[in-house]
Amino acid sequence: MRGEPSALERVVALEKLTLTRDHKAQERDTPTDEVGIMEAVVTPDSELVGSSVGQLKLHDRHGVNLLAVSRKGRRIAHRLRSVKLKAGDVIVLQGNLTIMPETLGELHCLPLAERDLRIGRKASLLPVGVLAAAMVLVAFNVVPVAVAFFGAAVVLLLAGSLSLREAYDAIEWPILVMLGALIPVSDALRTTGGTELIAAALSHVAAHMPATAALALLLAAAMAVTPFLNNAATVLVMAPIGASVASKLGYNPDPFLMAVAIGAACDFLTPIGHQCNTLVMGPGGYRFGDYWRLGLPLSLIVLAVGVPLIAFFWPV
Repeated sequence: MRGEPSALERVVALEKLTLTRDHKAQERDTPTDEVGIMEAVVTPDSELVGSSVGQLKLHDRHGVNLLAVSRKGRRIAHRLRSVKLKAGDVIVLQGNLTIMPETLGELHCLPLAERDLRIGRKASLLPVGVLAAAMVLVAFNVVPVAVAFFGAAVVLLLAGSLSLREAYDAIEWPILVMLGALIPVSDALRTTGGTELIAAALSHVAAHMPATAALALLLAAAMAVTPFLNNAATVLVMAPIGASVASKLGYNPDPFLMAVAIGAACDFLTPIGHQCNTLVMGPGGYRFGDYWRLGLPLSLIVLAVGVPLIAFFWPV
């Protein structure tokens, strides 16, 4: 059956229908008034990616039933048990709503429907206060950025606002490995003269341009590199180039470094440049070529607005 969740629940109640394996849910002492359904998006790092429902044994391992799958806006209705899930798929799960948020967290799926969720712990202002304190310490140059925010994380762990498991899950290990691998690449570019070679080419192009045009060129270059690297990795590679370009042209390096940072954070042309772009691809039913249609005008807006603002706050 297909319809709004509330309507389906009413039909099930009126006709006294039962879901397959519903008797197993009762064996778990799950209160019937706590059983409900939630929609969620499968993220790229979820264990569901590449596996079928039959292989995952969701009910046996997590106590949830898969009711429906939607991929790129189209509902998959046949042989649901054998469908291999992909990142961006929208799934409908049925289970105990009390523990559903924790289950979705373990599966690395993001809930879509807005519900009155009970996570199992009371809301606290402590994380907000700790974050504000860390930002104040950094703003007044009391401690370095890394020390302040690492200290904030330790305080939250000691206070019990964050469990050790949640802390480990929040770390993007693939990004750390990639950054660790690209740091020597960036250093090699600098020590072997690769940075100077690229900077010389950009400087030659920008030599006859106004300062703001040179700034726009570097911003555009960072935006062009980001789809092929992670945004943080782009900064590692492009920052030495930006500083070298500024030095060759006799400009202040600060605005050029800011241009690299902003350009690396503004990839709107592809679904692979940033995880947020990838996340909305499946639920939105987008194709690869759809991104540049809106992304190109948005990138031009970033150039038109960002360059004057950078030059204003960090004079060239």
